[in-house]
Amino acid sequence: MAETVVSFLLENLLQLLSENVELIKGVGNEFKNLLEEVERLRAFLDDAAQYHSDSNLWDQLGKDIQKTVHKAEDVIDKFLVQSKLHREKNKLERIFDVGHLNTVRELAKEIKGIHEKVKKLREDNKDAFQPRPVLELPSRGVPEQGPSLEDAEVVGFDEEANKVMSRLVEGSEDLDTIPVVGMPGLGKTTLARKIYNDSKLSYEFFTIIWVYVGQEYKRKDIFFKILKFFTRRIEDYQDEDMDALAKVIGGFIKKGGRCLICLDDVWKPEVIDDVKKVFPENNKGHRIMMTTRHRNVATYANPDPHDLKFLTVTESFELLVKRVFGKGSCRDELVGLGEKIAKKCDGVPLVVVVIAGALKGRLDKKHWERVEKNVVHHLYNDNEDSCLKFVEMSYHHLPREVQTCFLYCGVFPRGFDIPSWKLIRLWIAEGLIKPQETYTLEEIAEYYLNDLINRNLVILMQKRSDGQIKTCRLHDMLHQFCKKEACNKLLFQEVCLTPDQSIPSMPDPKKCRRLCIQPSNLKDLLSENPSIEHVRSLYCFSSKEKQLGLSPNDVKLIHQAFPLIRVLDVESFKFIFSKTFHKLFHLRYIAISGDFMAIPLTFGKFWNLQTLIINTSTSAPTLDVEADIWNMLQLRHLHTNIPAKLPPPATTTGKASCLQTLSLVAPESCEKDVLAKACNLRKLSIRGQMAAFLGAYKDTGVYNLEELKCLEHLKLLNDVLYMNKTPHLPPTFSKLVHTVKKLTLTNTRFAWSEAEKLGKLESLEVLKIKENAFAGASWKPKTGFSALQVLWIERSELESWEASARNFSILRHLVLISCDKLEAVPFELADIPNLQEMRLENTSKAVNSAKYIRESKTSKCKNFKLSIFPPENESKAAQ
Repeated sequence: MAETVVSFLLENLLQLLSENVELIKGVGNEFKNLLEEVERLRAFLDDAAQYHSDSNLWDQLGKDIQKTVHKAEDVIDKFLVQSKLHREKNKLERIFDVGHLNTVRELAKEIKGIHEKVKKLREDNKDAFQPRPVLELPSRGVPEQGPSLEDAEVVGFDEEANKVMSRLVEGSEDLDTIPVVGMPGLGKTTLARKIYNDSKLSYEFFTIIWVYVGQEYKRKDIFFKILKFFTRRIEDYQDEDMDALAKVIGGFIKKGGRCLICLDDVWKPEVIDDVKKVFPENNKGHRIMMTTRHRNVATYANPDPHDLKFLTVTESFELLVKRVFGKGSCRDELVGLGEKIAKKCDGVPLVVVVIAGALKGRLDKKHWERVEKNVVHHLYNDNEDSCLKFVEMSYHHLPREVQTCFLYCGVFPRGFDIPSWKLIRLWIAEGLIKPQETYTLEEIAEYYLNDLINRNLVILMQKRSDGQIKTCRLHDMLHQFCKKEACNKLLFQEVCLTPDQSIPSMPDPKKCRRLCIQPSNLKDLLSENPSIEHVRSLYCFSSKEKQLGLSPNDVKLIHQAFPLIRVLDVESFKFIFSKTFHKLFHLRYIAISGDFMAIPLTFGKFWNLQTLIINTSTSAPTLDVEADIWNMLQLRHLHTNIPAKLPPPATTTGKASCLQTLSLVAPESCEKDVLAKACNLRKLSIRGQMAAFLGAYKDTGVYNLEELKCLEHLKLLNDVLYMNKTPHLPPTFSKLVHTVKKLTLTNTRFAWSEAEKLGKLESLEVLKIKENAFAGASWKPKTGFSALQVLWIERSELESWEASARNFSILRHLVLISCDKLEAVPFELADIPNLQEMRLENTSKAVNSAKYIRESKTSKCKNFKLSIFPPENESKAAQ
């Protein structure tokens, strides 16, 4: 953690030097000296990290460095605010600004003092981190199998075991691998042991071998564990290389019948490649069963792994009763509490087992009530049954930069569905994502999030139509781990009321950098803590729809309490702008709600702002943007819930805006000079009167979209309230937006013949047609959508649809929602090789045709999926 903190400081100092050259005049040398010292400290720590060191010394050094880093941040950030205020004065005022000159002198002293502290830290700790040999554990120190529940107490795995066993027994005569994948504690090893010990397998396989792999495995040891099953004379083969060992094992397998090798706790795909080498090519239907918590490892072995399901509440309660009462039954007065406790375990067997340990032998109702109220706190007892060690293995296996991102997920409330775009924006605003060549910060962050989901540390809740992550969440067990670790590492702290408190308090105000607090507690916190200048982030999330109000005085208190704040997410409040709000110069991320008519001119002073999210409850049709957003050179994402009317740029020359997202914007704001300035846009959502916008003359309206050379996602949302003319797509539409990959049309009521213009979009992968975006009863496309993978039609008047595989040659996913007049899905779509999934909701007439396509597809592709809602539509169609 120490080297991570220093790395962050180093990059922040580099950024300060490069972006604020004018603001740090007078102290530039002090900054450079500090920077050089920090670089030396980082190199020192990087060297030390390669050796085993005294953990207590290492932890203490990390804390000392963190304290010094935070001190430097505070000093620098305060000076930048002072310097910014100084520069806003006129020339004469600046000359006689004695206060600023004193501030510069004081800063120089403080920076020099911090420089000396960093130097002393480095020099005083040389002896603590001398190179030492890395000791290898003896082979007997490696566990022979992973943790699992006792076979006698397995609950809810019968159906799962049958599914996996049928895949092991049935199928082709070629070698096949069946991976079982799931999050820590879900019972992967337990299921695998249940299958391994099932007597029915002995009738199917001549040889069944169990091999525990684990995180710290050696390739040769895996072969020796397999070889041990066939011969006791392992020492005869100690000097053989991997290829020779594979041939020896293959020779033993060849003499018998089918062979099943069970690999438990696999962390790397190379293990599968190695083990496959031991099987002879004799078409006997050999199998490998493996358990892993990493989805990418599972899909490497088999594109269709077995995803281990969570226990139901009934199964969780059954397991709880078995662990607490053995063969007895639960007392009647404890059944209700037991069911509540089981529900809070969220279907993870390990959690049930740990909680059962807290209940066993304690059968008084009051104790069960206490446990029911504090289920998550019982997961981390300091004993061998703690859930902590199971999560720690995955956590420590993460790359260093991803570890912090994972812990950061804990700022959201327990059970909160986290929008992926919000999480990514926050990671960036917090400085957790570092730049890399050829990738944007958003792309790097999205890669990290996918990695966490593939490792089963974050649960995927919803996917977008293009397969990307829409929402995700942490399981309660992992959420508690993140909070605990984050608090230990001073990453963030949760502020909440304890039973004996009426006013929330912080564990240590001087160490708090990020605060998570319930909306109902914020006012009390501000009144009791008038100044908490160390805090850089404030989060107030709430699942309740009702908003609490913030008065102008409350907002003023925010400025006074958190003068150096960078992240402010208080959407759960009804926010009011105060006269001092714009002085929070360091803000990088703002998410607020209120009765806003405009984004004030003073917002232009937020020179560090990257993301601005404004939700207004005003009845006005548009939101005026008075601030000069074109001079906010860090602004990347602007989200508003009603169309924003953008100001024209003062000049078309100079640096282009780094805006990537504009959602929503009024069509009249899409002028040529505006879009030329916003030429880096990737996502654009336009809502308003589309007829005028799309029917404009050349060099106006829709024709201005050609300025956006990076545009990937485009939404055109027609406002029906002002619809007095039917819109039309211009003939050259495909050339204007030729880079667009995802297009959403709503309420535009184009004629179906105009869809031909969309077919010419060579990059279009996702097309969403919503709310009668096309009007008319019949659609017979003449051209092909060559790149289209997802087609979504919602609330359409369509009755007859004729199409073939030629029109949608690589279509992967078809969604039809509330197309109640549609007679049938074109049967010819069954001939599309890539078609994997169809979803029909409230489209009852077309169900029979969809089922016909499913029958045709499943004969060729076993992974084809058809979803029909409501379910009775499917049963009616079958009659």
